[in-house]
Amino acid sequence: MRPGAAKGEVGRRALVIDDDAATRELIGTFLEAAGYEVLAADGGEAGIALAATSSPHIIILDLVMPGMDGYAVCRALGSHPTTRLVPIIMITGSDDPTLTRNAFAAGARACVPKPFRREALLAAMRAVVAGRARRDRADEGA
Repeated sequence: MRPGAAKGEVGRRALVIDDDAATRELIGTFLEAAGYEVLAADGGEAGIALAATSSPHIIILDLVMPGMDGYAVCRALGSHPTTRLVPIIMITGSDDPTLTRNAFAAGARACVPKPFRREALLAAMRAVVAGRARRDRADEGA
């Protein structure tokens, strides 16, 4: 998979930020098969820039990356006016509960451990998107 968009369903755009090309490709394949338009970035700074200009509906973010780690990227996205409401799912190769708590504290809406199954990632995405839709409807009624 390369940076930029792949053909997919309108309104379902996902950004994958991971320094590992094989992981980006695997996640991209899963999401494209599920009808998502997939954008990819190979690191935190590139991911923040792409998110700010491409309006993703959800972000899949690796925790451990050189340079900016997933926590820093998550906090930066959460403080940027164009990305602060985009739900973020963090992926990590560790099962340390402290890392998961820290991911939520940084602004992630879900954490999925690596290695992951396609169904687990898609289920987490559906839950996060459904939660955002409920919040949006509640905000409209307020």
